[in-house]
Amino acid sequence: MVLLHVKRGDESQFLLQAPGSTELEELTVQVTRVYNGRLKVQRLCSEMEELAEHGLFLPPNMHGLTDEQIEELKLKDEWGERCVPSGGAVFKKDDIGRRNGQAPNEKMKQVIKKTIEEAKAIISKKQVEASVCVTMEMVKDALDQLRGAVMIVYPMGLPPYDPIQMEFEDKEDLSGTQAGLSVIKESEAQLWWAAKELRRTKKLSDYVGKNEKTKIIVKIQQRGQGAPAREPIISSEEQKQLMLYYHRRQEELKKLEENDDDDSCLNSPWADNTALKRHFHGVKDIKWRPR
Repeated sequence: MVLLHVKRGDESQFLLQAPGSTELEELTVQVTRVYNGRLKVQRLCSEMEELAEHGLFLPPNMHGLTDEQIEELKLKDEWGERCVPSGGAVFKKDDIGRRNGQAPNEKMKQVIKKTIEEAKAIISKKQVEASVCVTMEMVKDALDQLRGAVMIVYPMGLPPYDPIQMEFEDKEDLSGTQAGLSVIKESEAQLWWAAKELRRTKKLSDYVGKNEKTKIIVKIQQRGQGAPAREPIISSEEQKQLMLYYHRRQEELKKLEENDDDDSCLNSPWADNTALKRHFHGVKDIKWRPR
């Protein structure tokens, strides 16, 4: 199995294994689905943290309005009255004005937060350091855990306009958002390795050979963005160590230059230019005594 270290730009994403005989059309789609799936998990975790703190998402026509404005316009949050968290709600006002402030109690909040931590661990970039390969099954498992936690806390479900519910139903609208810029369409995804585009019409072995123990760094990006930047010759950590070494060396040379005027070393035995002559004359260790 060829080990692929997938990156987006200079940022590590995940590890993935694939046989050398894999069609690059299939591999590109697989890498893109795992990449986009991890982004979905991250978006869900972010929204569920807000859910645990401030309750359900308000209807779009109530966003950013004060209580007085809502009362004046006679707006009503029907889903908020229907979808009550298990064990009752605890009021915690959302200063941003996106959620209704009816947060779950402490026990239910911990259920959500614990599930978020477990889901984040599955798709964490630390998996690269631990040499753990991420699969689509692992991403789906993280999504199922998050969905299960929401069902436990909100057995009546979430409003259809809630971002969490829309993510679960794959109906999320990311247009005009920063998160939408990170998502890559499967049909427009490109894989690059060694400054070469891995063309979908070929196989992985056409580029890396038949050695199944190969490890390569692959970069994924949107079609039309050109070739990604090459990998640096040395890592950032190695560069820091190199700069530290040269800084220490510079300080040592500076100290030597400051001590150039110190001639105390001339009294040392090795600085005596007549030592060899006196050695052969047998007068090397003669000590003079005053009369």
